[in-house]
Amino acid sequence: MNDAIIEAARDVMGSPWVYAIMFAIAALDAFFPAVPSESLIITGGVFAASDGEPTLLFVILAGAAGAFLGDHISYFIGRTAGTRVRNRLLGGKRATATFSWAERMLAERGGLILIVARYIPGGRTAVTLTAGTVAYPLRKFTFFDAIAALSWGTYSGMIGYLGGHAFEDNPLLGLGVGLGIALAVTGTVELIRHRVAARNKRRAAEQAAAAEAPEGSPDGSAGRSRDGSSDEKPQELV
Repeated sequence: MNDAIIEAARDVMGSPWVYAIMFAIAALDAFFPAVPSESLIITGGVFAASDGEPTLLFVILAGAAGAFLGDHISYFIGRTAGTRVRNRLLGGKRATATFSWAERMLAERGGLILIVARYIPGGRTAVTLTAGTVAYPLRKFTFFDAIAALSWGTYSGMIGYLGGHAFEDNPLLGLGVGLGIALAVTGTVELIRHRVAARNKRRAAEQAAAAEAPEGSPDGSAGRSRDGSSDEKPQELV
């Protein structure tokens, strides 16, 4: 069974059309996250190490170019129909939270979040779509997205290549190692994002509570006793 799977994968990876397939899948994944582009690029890296086909450099470039094009398609969807698309996608709490996070991060971090979000499935679509919706400058978007796409293509291809090189005689095991590393990285990024979001939410709540409290008392209880009566002594009559 494993031999049949490996031979089928070799047939695909040895095809001259494999780079076009990688390009198309990476582009589609940018605005339709259900497509597993990262797994395909990692697979290409694995077979580049174990069989020499496809060529690692072309795997990286095909993935990066597809991601770059797809991100720009998502951006222009945001510019033309972003509000309608977001309203349609905001049916669940997770989608609402993801788009709210994307909008806040674009305002606070700008181009940096375009690079980070490329490594978050679903997050990359939310950020690029939101960038178009809020009319983030196209020149800045293109600059940072080029960095994001190239770094993502290199990262995905190299993870597969290292896994394939470590297990040259067993490409499936190399693929499993590569995918495991990718999942671990994605999980770590998501964990950090959730912790930072929780910390910011807690800090905002503390600041709001402090702003509502009267001066002189953080809890608004200054000048009051435990039973609610005033602690101030009556002035003596002269």
